[in-house]
Amino acid sequence: MQALEVKVINDVEKALRVLKKKMAQEGVFKELKKRRFYEKPSVKKKRKREEAERRRRKNFSRYVG
Repeated sequence: MQALEVKVINDVEKALRVLKKKMAQEGVFKELKKRRFYEKPSVKKKRKREEAERRRRKNFSRYVG
């Protein structure tokens, strides 16, 4: 993961909006939410399996539909 950098010229609020947008695009918020609590290895495997299945279905529906 790279360091995110935003230059503040005059408007701090605008710089904060830009920073939050960059963080959302990088997936920082999702990562923080995931790491907030410990996840047992069995639960992690199950979640990853379900995410992969969701991606497969999504990609399959793009080709079929």
